[in-house]
Amino acid sequence: MDAVTPGLSPLLDLSGAAATLAAALGCGLLVGIERERRKGTGPGRAFAGLRTFALTSVVGAAAALTQMTGLVVTGGLLVAALALVAYGRDRSEDPGATTEIALLLTYLVGVICAQSLPLAAALAVGLTGVLAARERLHRFASQWLTEGEVRDGIVLAALVLMALPLVPNRPLWGPVLNPHVILQLLALLLAVQSLAHLCRRLLQARHAVAFSALASGFVSSTATIATLGLAVREGRSGARLMAGGGLLSCVSTQLQVLLVAATVQPAWLSVLWLPAMAAGLMALAWGWWLVHGAPGDAAGAATVPDEDRMFSLWGAAGVAALLSGIQAGVYALTLWLGSSGLLLGSALAALADLHAALAAVFASGAPVAGGAALWAVMLAILVHAGSKSATAGLVGGWRYLAWLAPGLWLHMLLSVVGIYGMAGV
Repeated sequence: MDAVTPGLSPLLDLSGAAATLAAALGCGLLVGIERERRKGTGPGRAFAGLRTFALTSVVGAAAALTQMTGLVVTGGLLVAALALVAYGRDRSEDPGATTEIALLLTYLVGVICAQSLPLAAALAVGLTGVLAARERLHRFASQWLTEGEVRDGIVLAALVLMALPLVPNRPLWGPVLNPHVILQLLALLLAVQSLAHLCRRLLQARHAVAFSALASGFVSSTATIATLGLAVREGRSGARLMAGGGLLSCVSTQLQVLLVAATVQPAWLSVLWLPAMAAGLMALAWGWWLVHGAPGDAAGAATVPDEDRMFSLWGAAGVAALLSGIQAGVYALTLWLGSSGLLLGSALAALADLHAALAAVFASGAPVAGGAALWAVMLAILVHAGSKSATAGLVGGWRYLAWLAPGLWLHMLLSVVGIYGMAGV
């Protein structure tokens, strides 16, 4: 009598195998339909179509069901050899190897069907999508993307996929100066800048100032406000349009507060997420109203950074370095003066950069109701609002400040009141 898996009847084993083979057939047919449409006709047609892909996937599933590793490997080698022979016999002007590689991957999809049907289905759908989007992908890579964007994409991919896994994940001094956290923060800054850059390219040029401000706000909202104010002082743009852009850069400030908290001390998110989101939405609505209602100003395009680049690597690296340096400074003051040092250090740091000040507070530990860390966060936010207002007035003049200050202070006060309420101070 044949042995069966304990607790399972032969009928259940048979139904499971049938489901696996049926799923493999479906995956092969999905990929095969797409390839059949591109196969062509006549002597010069491609070597694999609907039936070949469907059978290849079923063969992979059948080999995996035998649980004989040698048979699975042999089947893979045979499919690879078949693809290699077909590629060698291809006499078309642009042979390519897409169909051959897709056939081998379809065999592996069949093998995976015996282990994880959702994963196999996802691979089959993804493969079919990539094959069907050939023309769009070619246009995207060769025409839409610029050389600078390709370079920036490679840098970001190398940072996330190569550098980040290799960097040690341990603080060098107390709870601060963790190389992995610093590099993770840099990657987050670059990724968000890249997303904002792509959004800016996809939308109308009229809103380029708004999305430029959102992107540059992730590097430094204060510097963005100063840059836009300088455009007003020099007569290159109107005060209302630039004030709207400056206020939109504050949206990036609120989002980056959450990013820094998630990176440095996730326990702070329970206190910060609602106030930061509410303040960010207020700044977004107010800033968009200022930009949308501003008179047409073609000169405002002069404030838009180089469209060829997705992010400012040195700017983001400078912010990450500033965050780390101020964290270390505030930690030193805390060791020296205790709670008073934490308050003093966060207030001084907020004059230059809010995220650096808050990162230093976050690194001191989780939030405690009525604790010095919560008061330090609220003090840093108010000090930073004053710093931005002073910068706007000194660089852009009183008209620029008059448009910017109401939205700036209201959304900052909303953030402070929200933190006060959420923390139960």
